[in-house]
Amino acid sequence: MTAPPSPSSTRPRPHRPGGHLVGAYGLLALTALLVLVFSLALPRTFPTLDTVDSILSSQSIPAVLALAAMVPIVTGAFDLSLGYGLGLAHVMVMRLLVHDGWPWPLACLAVIAGGTAVGVLNGVIVEFGRIDSFIATLGTGSMMYAVTGWITDGGRIVPGPRGLPAGFTGLYDSTFLGLPVPAFYVLALGLVLWLLLERLPLGRYLYVVGSNPRAADLVGIPVRKYTVYAFAASGLIVGIAGVLLAAEQQIGNPSVGLDYLLPAFTGALLGSTAIKPGRPNALGTLVAVAVLAVGLTGIAQLGADFWTVPLFYGGTLLIAVGLAGYAARRRLRTGSAAARDAPAAPPPPSSPTQEGGTAGPAP
Repeated sequence: MTAPPSPSSTRPRPHRPGGHLVGAYGLLALTALLVLVFSLALPRTFPTLDTVDSILSSQSIPAVLALAAMVPIVTGAFDLSLGYGLGLAHVMVMRLLVHDGWPWPLACLAVIAGGTAVGVLNGVIVEFGRIDSFIATLGTGSMMYAVTGWITDGGRIVPGPRGLPAGFTGLYDSTFLGLPVPAFYVLALGLVLWLLLERLPLGRYLYVVGSNPRAADLVGIPVRKYTVYAFAASGLIVGIAGVLLAAEQQIGNPSVGLDYLLPAFTGALLGSTAIKPGRPNALGTLVAVAVLAVGLTGIAQLGADFWTVPLFYGGTLLIAVGLAGYAARRRLRTGSAAARDAPAAPPPPSSPTQEGGTAGPAP
């Protein structure tokens, strides 16, 4: 006769927060470590206010694009038209300002609205056309690239001798509290997306759609509608990034947007391993962009060749995809283990007895 299991063997294993903390804040710790290493290696150039200003200014548009890429990923989709959309948006701003003479606020609003419309179109093609998001957005992106070439006739849009309006260029090159103002755009956008995804029902619905579309449909969540919402938000953010890019470069270059595609997805996928490991999130994306920015700045100040930049982004993307998959599997295993370790529900109450007697069998 075997002995009954001891209480210690049946007691659920206590949850250890150490592993979760490492997963959630390891990327943030890596950022601090990189800052320390580069500061020690480059004490005269890296730990300076000029470096901070350069990072905050030069990485604002990649950060905005990474947030734009993150939103469709929440629903399990990918928007490969981001780079093409960025190129078209900033060229359209320059076209409206330089050739058509629009007031710059109206031109900016028109381009942002156009980016939103393109996002809606991507979502409709993916969901109602039943086309894989990779293929659909690659096709629409190629079409946007063609429109960009048609608008510019293959050349660049250069302002006249009077230049661009000061209010428009000030969108990028002004400062606030001694820091570049684009950094505050990124911070504000990240906080808005954090509120939408983490604190409102909209975000919960988007995460359910991304994790299990069939279950979302069964519980009454309109999967198609919320996927279109995600693509629309991505297009709106791309429009904002296009306005900032035009204000930064002050010239319309039809091919510049493609350079931002890889950094955007690297930041979005790497961000899904931080703060909320296993799922894309806005704060994790910002931390990932910070890691990439610090790494690229330190490598550049060490005198690395130009080809190290795509090598760095490509290698980091592969690592990000691997880590994101591992974090998602670990999150799933943790959830399954918690469900198994949860105490069993108490049995339903028995039928009431009469006069203290024993309840008879159910008829």
